[in-house]
Amino acid sequence: MFSATASRVPKHTPDHLNKRIREKTWNNVVRYAKDPQSIDNRLKQLSKEWDIERLLEMNASSLILIGVLLGVFANPWFLLIPFFVAAFLFQHAVQGWCPPIRLFRRIGFRTQNEIASEYYALRYVKGEFKELPEDATADAQIRQIAKRFEWRP
Repeated sequence: MFSATASRVPKHTPDHLNKRIREKTWNNVVRYAKDPQSIDNRLKQLSKEWDIERLLEMNASSLILIGVLLGVFANPWFLLIPFFVAAFLFQHAVQGWCPPIRLFRRIGFRTQNEIASEYYALRYVKGEFKELPEDATADAQIRQIAKRFEWRP
């Protein structure tokens, strides 16, 4: 019933969507590895990228506020909105799934771990981790990264 925090969203996401997100991440690493001057800009973008949890929290809090305001000032039946949103948030906390997750994953929102994988892979390519020989080619680096992070696009 309880999923590990790091794997709960991917576990409840269809395989084809997880694969598409992994492929996007892998393609980003390959593209930026071939253009090392752009890695710093990409790292800045990644540090600002919203993960799926943040999006879900923002979405839920907006709906709760709207539901409460409509319930107080328009019709008490609108108080059902915050009730159901809170129930979905509870379900997400316990299982890692709630109705909007599939839509957000389809759009391409990633978990914090998925964003961090790309972030650290690019730092690895950039040479911040000294595990590769300095004369390694970009292709060799990419293969090493794939092996290190066990990526299978």
